[in-house]
Amino acid sequence: MDLSNGFVPGARVYFIGIKGTGMSALAELMQGRGIHVSGSDKPEQFYTDAILKGLNIPYFESFEASHISSAEAAGQGSLPDLVIYSAAYNSETNPEIAQAQKLGIALCKYSEALGAYSAHFDSSGIAGVHGKTTTTAIAGTLIRGAGLPAQVLAGSAVSGFGDRSTLNLGNTYFVAETCEYRRHFLSFHPRRIILTSIESDHQDYYPTYESIRDAFLEYCRLLPPGGKLIYCADDPGASEAAGLLQKEGRDIVYTPYGFSAQGDFGIEFFETNNERIIMKLKGFPGELKLRIPGRHTALDAAAAIALVSDLAEKEFGDGWNDDRREGVRTALEGFKGSRRRSEIIGEAGGVLFMDDYGHHPTAIKTTLAGLKEFYPNRRLVLSFMSHTYTRTASLLDEFAASFEKADVIVLHKIYASAREVYNGGVTGKTLFEKAKALFGGKVYYVEEPEDAAGLLQTILQPGDLFITMGAGDNWKLGKKLLGLIK
Repeated sequence: MDLSNGFVPGARVYFIGIKGTGMSALAELMQGRGIHVSGSDKPEQFYTDAILKGLNIPYFESFEASHISSAEAAGQGSLPDLVIYSAAYNSETNPEIAQAQKLGIALCKYSEALGAYSAHFDSSGIAGVHGKTTTTAIAGTLIRGAGLPAQVLAGSAVSGFGDRSTLNLGNTYFVAETCEYRRHFLSFHPRRIILTSIESDHQDYYPTYESIRDAFLEYCRLLPPGGKLIYCADDPGASEAAGLLQKEGRDIVYTPYGFSAQGDFGIEFFETNNERIIMKLKGFPGELKLRIPGRHTALDAAAAIALVSDLAEKEFGDGWNDDRREGVRTALEGFKGSRRRSEIIGEAGGVLFMDDYGHHPTAIKTTLAGLKEFYPNRRLVLSFMSHTYTRTASLLDEFAASFEKADVIVLHKIYASAREVYNGGVTGKTLFEKAKALFGGKVYYVEEPEDAAGLLQTILQPGDLFITMGAGDNWKLGKKLLGLIK
């Protein structure tokens, strides 16, 4: 079905599931191009409610077939030119999708809409099992520091973007986080790709490492002749993918970054001092500083600088000059992270409260190591809630070992995914037993996260760092404890 009519100024586009992070972000960007946007979602309050209301985007807080043909929903009293729906819904369960199909309205998933939108720009996709949200957020921050006319869409709210997922600085370039799950990123139209990492994940869809690697290879093959692949030389999967593409004779430019990388974006100096990362790149004169902990964050920054360097060269011809370099340095040091990525929630009773989305053993391990290095004098108290039975079962030993740097570990039940059914196998207690065998008495288990508040009040001491980690809802525990201690 032709989607093109939905992406021209004056078009009418309806979003089903408009409160989702990606959906609300795309709605905002499309509204900025003069497209009439409306939509619907559940009545529950999300942080995006305030964003949508601030943009005067109308939306229903229910799903009804009549919304598709109503004047308020469609705008100007006509049917929508395009209906975009979240992957969380389908025609069998959502009456609005069914009605759009019945009326013959152009209809597409969010990932397809994002891809169609990207075709209108010089677009760059940021992909990888780990690090794509932070890399996108840093890239947007540096794009603003360099004065580039670009739009940016990240997978989480970014404090430097005004606590939203989008940054709109012009209509020449588009930089977006792109998702590997179910090959969603294959709808995107990239001229550049940042590839942060490839390893086994989403085991319900990619049962083997080779299956997820091959999906990333498919994505990289979308690069046009002369396109750029910016890949992490320190990541075995990303490096393998780059090597395989080179063997295929792909006519693209390969730009490695990282501690082991040759070329301009190799990290030649790294240290943590006074709650700052200080780093140097081989091809970028002077020091670069970051307030966010971890070697993985330094890698994300190097990737973002490589991308922005290429955009600056294309936009300005001469690439960097002193003013642009200084703008990037200042922007990087001012970067404060994004929602649920080492996000500081508050401080009470001498305890620093933090929340992080890390839900894969590699992400947990690198994040905890970075926090230990960044806050050497703080005891690290961790609440972790695993996400999906398949991921936990497939990586059980790796999950248990990933908690090593924490001084106290509190584990909970597995946060189930809507896309899977418990089969009677691995549970949160299974992970607890594995971790307890490795780390003994510093590991605790409380089934429901918020029920751990009493235990943690007896454990936490002034000077501690308490962090909730995972893709579940144990972040509520951190909020509750912060309130109790205050």
